[in-house]
Amino acid sequence: MYNLYPLKFLEDIPRIWKKAYLWLCFWYAINYGVGTFIEWELNTPHTYIFWNALYLFEALCLLIIGIFFYSNWLFQFSIYVQVAGHAIGATLHFLIMGSLSYYLENYVEGYIGWDVWLAHLQGLLRWEGLHFHDQYIITVGVYYVISYFKGLQKREAEKSELSLKNREMQISLLKSQINPHFLFNTLNSINTLIGSSKEQARKVITQLSDIFRYALDSHGDQMVKLIHELDFIDNYIRIQQVRFGDRMKFVKQVDFTCLGVEIPPMILQPLVENSVKYGIAPKDDGGTIILTVKRFNNMIFFEVKDDGLGSNAKKVMDGSSSGVGLNNTDLRLKSIFGPGSGLRIRSNEWGYSVSFFIPFEDAEQQNQVSSTIDELNSKAV
Repeated sequence: MYNLYPLKFLEDIPRIWKKAYLWLCFWYAINYGVGTFIEWELNTPHTYIFWNALYLFEALCLLIIGIFFYSNWLFQFSIYVQVAGHAIGATLHFLIMGSLSYYLENYVEGYIGWDVWLAHLQGLLRWEGLHFHDQYIITVGVYYVISYFKGLQKREAEKSELSLKNREMQISLLKSQINPHFLFNTLNSINTLIGSSKEQARKVITQLSDIFRYALDSHGDQMVKLIHELDFIDNYIRIQQVRFGDRMKFVKQVDFTCLGVEIPPMILQPLVENSVKYGIAPKDDGGTIILTVKRFNNMIFFEVKDDGLGSNAKKVMDGSSSGVGLNNTDLRLKSIFGPGSGLRIRSNEWGYSVSFFIPFEDAEQQNQVSSTIDELNSKAV
């Protein structure tokens, strides 16, 4: 079992590093081979220079491994430390390869001594000896190029994972956006209506089922036409009016040309619910909720306002009790349409309003609006 540990270590090395190492060794094999052949052909017609080149090549392949590990260790520090560290590394690489070159070319021939070694290294500092520095620089350059692209891949993977988690969270929040108290109150209303008006009870049950079907079919990254969102809001309001009766009125002021515009599903529901719960419900004589949708050039304006308690309410602008409410709506709008589409909230003693803008400049949106208008006209005929 012990003998398998080196193999396990090799398996842990990323494949891209193994490929980079092999390509570098292959490149330097060609480099040494061609250079040595030219040297043999033009200057030194002795076979020993091929052996010297082979030894230098083997040493370089071992040093490349060390350079990779050294670069990986330096990578954790600041850029200044990395530059200083690589300056030292390049110097050490030159000394090692230069000393090996001295040994093969001078030492074995009997030219021994500090002065001979120093003179040999000084000779390598000329143009023909700078390839030792190039070896280190090229190897480090390969490491940083690979690290850069691996970093990009990692960031993309993290971004995709974050996007997936955000989408899952949005869907989860969307599904929980219907206030549980709304369901309980509706069931109590249905129970009351069964004894007095079974036909009205059936209508409320149908409206409630439509609401939950719309909520369950909605997804965080899916857009819906405004006309369908308004149908959902109408069902929600009709159910609330069963509970509050004449105390709650609902008025829609919707630009006919905006009905085909696509918006995030259930984006208006928390705004309306907030008006019901904190504006109209606590007020003895109730009030009116006004939903406005208007187009201003390349922008569409949405507003939900009421004449309820406003700033006198105990808790204002909170949204549903599930904890998502207006905060989730604000985040969804900014995520989809940009920071400028966040909620704008105004509150005073005569009521409050929540509004936002979304862009309307896409040709595809224009076509969807036209098709929706044609569809409505055909139904009217």
